[in-house]
Amino acid sequence: MQDGRAPRIKNRAAAAIQVTAEQLLRDAQERQESQFRAPKQRVEDFEELHEYRGRKREEFEKRIRQTRGSIKEWLQYANWEASQGEYARSRSVFERALDVDPRSVQLWLSYTEMELKGRNVQHARNLFDRAVTLLPRVDQLWYKYVYLEELLQNVPGARQVFERWLQWEPEDKAWQAYIKLELRYNELDRASSIYERWVAVRPEPRVWVKWGKYEEERIRLDKAREVFQTALEFFGDDEEQVEKAQAVFNAFAKMETRLKEYERARVIYKFALSKLPRSKSAALYAAYTKFEKQHGTKSTLESTVLGKRRIQYEDELSHDGRNYDVWFDYARLEEGALKDLQEEGGTTEEEQAATTRVREVYERAVAQVPPGTEKRHWRRYIFLWLNYALFEEIETKDYDRARQIYQTALKLVPHKQFTFAKLWLLYAHFEVRQLDLPAARKALGAAIGMCPKEALFKGYIQLEFDLREFDRVRTLYEKYIEFDHSNSAAWIKYAELETQLEDFSRTRAIFELGVAQQQLSMPELLWKAYIDFETEEGEREKARSLYERLLSLSGHVKVWISYALFEATPLPMPRADREDLDEDAEEVPMVEGDVELARQVFDRAYKDLKNKGLKAERVALLESWKAFEQTNGSPQNVDKVEKMFPIVSKKRKTDETGQVVEDWDMVFADDERESNPTTFKFLQNAHAWAQKAKMGGASLSKALPALASSRTTQETGHDEPSNKTQSRGDDKNDGDDSASDVASSHGDEDED
Repeated sequence: MQDGRAPRIKNRAAAAIQVTAEQLLRDAQERQESQFRAPKQRVEDFEELHEYRGRKREEFEKRIRQTRGSIKEWLQYANWEASQGEYARSRSVFERALDVDPRSVQLWLSYTEMELKGRNVQHARNLFDRAVTLLPRVDQLWYKYVYLEELLQNVPGARQVFERWLQWEPEDKAWQAYIKLELRYNELDRASSIYERWVAVRPEPRVWVKWGKYEEERIRLDKAREVFQTALEFFGDDEEQVEKAQAVFNAFAKMETRLKEYERARVIYKFALSKLPRSKSAALYAAYTKFEKQHGTKSTLESTVLGKRRIQYEDELSHDGRNYDVWFDYARLEEGALKDLQEEGGTTEEEQAATTRVREVYERAVAQVPPGTEKRHWRRYIFLWLNYALFEEIETKDYDRARQIYQTALKLVPHKQFTFAKLWLLYAHFEVRQLDLPAARKALGAAIGMCPKEALFKGYIQLEFDLREFDRVRTLYEKYIEFDHSNSAAWIKYAELETQLEDFSRTRAIFELGVAQQQLSMPELLWKAYIDFETEEGEREKARSLYERLLSLSGHVKVWISYALFEATPLPMPRADREDLDEDAEEVPMVEGDVELARQVFDRAYKDLKNKGLKAERVALLESWKAFEQTNGSPQNVDKVEKMFPIVSKKRKTDETGQVVEDWDMVFADDERESNPTTFKFLQNAHAWAQKAKMGGASLSKALPALASSRTTQETGHDEPSNKTQSRGDDKNDGDDSASDVASSHGDEDED
């Protein structure tokens, strides 16, 4: 404790007597000292009373001299005098205080309150009169004054006070208080005249609305309509004034709705909405929509909903003019309105007005050109032009305007940086529909010359193909291939065209040119199409030579599998031999395949993949080979293929970080037999023991001799002369076991 540190607590056990928090609080409360209270004085006679009053007055006077500007001290002094019944002295103190601060509202209120407590009503009236004369903008004084007069049943006096107050043009609450006073005494005409004076002083929409509602409540409907009409005449037809008077229109229409004058209400709503822009009349539109939902017809309700949605779209576009999604929705809205109008049989003028609105929306939309020359900014924008052109072509039948729209859009796009094939193609198809084929070809030719693109070639080729202009199609395919000779799809489509035209020599020439290209995007597709073509033609030798050429280039396992299956697949008779057949024959005779050739291809493939060291590909080949033998071969052939499947084993190796990791490896029987015959024998026995232990078919004691024999063979490298015959028999049995082990291992892999 001497160095200022906390004392060390040696005994941390709980105390024998526990003290609760409640006891601590109770003790603290009991030990608190009582607050000082001034002693009570008892006055026995008038002499002591005078002495006490004199002493208190001296104290108050002293405090007032010290803090003359403190209204609190003055109020305490005056109220004390009033409590002693000395009203004259209290008035004197209040008057002295008013000399100090005549604009203190609290002082005036306390002064009048003192007089009222003393039932000096006339004094209080005089004080209120002085106060409101001095402070006419303090509403509290007026309210107190009016309340006093009404409390004394002096209603004319209260009206005089209100009249004096209204001369100062106070806030709305003062007018409402005056009206409520008249209503309490059932002076309805006086209240109406007050409303009239109120709107003359403060002609705001809310005042007009209150006056109109008041007249409606009095069931003076003509007077209420006159009030609203006067209000509308006062505000006029100017846009700003109509916007300001929306509340008047809304209240007027709602009154007519309550009176079941629905046509009058609709006229009021439509008049107001026609004078206001859509962006400034959202609340009025909402009220009009609600009115039409309740009392309107289908057509009026739809027009109201359209107006509301137009306001919504305009508001969104005011924030972002390049929000093309909103433009699409806006244009669809106007087009839908036009279609509904046509279905309902609208007049010609109404349809023209709706068409003009659609065109206006599209014109405003296409005017929002994207900034920069990045194509991603133009993708949505260009569809506005397309929709605009289709609208003019389909809906309005204005073909010249549609052509002008297409041409304007084509001029607007920066074709040196990027282009839109859809725009060119739609324009060309439009010209074809207008029977102007040269213009369509001219447009697509200009597109290919200016900005060649795959989609443009495809669209142009399809157009000429539909027109059966095959020479032009061939020319376009040649241009297409010159533009991109590495496009395998172009070569395939060109060859398919010649196949359809039955010019098979040109087809083969095109395929040969295609596969001879050094660079192709997807060469396997082109080779497959070439082989399929020869297969469909029944040219097995040509297809076989193609497979051989493809294997010399790639040697992929899928090519080997396809080659082998091709040899076993029946093909149609070659086209040269079909000419001798009867023309009435519906089906082409088939030439059976050769299963042995297929097996030879599988065997070649296995050896090729084995030489390349591709284990996973060999397994995939064996899977296909096994499925092939199961379909076309005998059980011996299937068993032979199953024996070629690998044994999956676990190996440990050291990775780059120096850690020992386990990895799965596939050991093929022929590979291991050639490289490490003794190790493979031991691996076969170990795998057989593991399989038998897993299946529960053998005990550990039966499997150990075979494992020990294999290990002995591995260590010595040869058997004793006296046991040669026995070892040969064991080898034979082991070979059988190994074959079954390989098959079972393969079966486990299939299950996994």
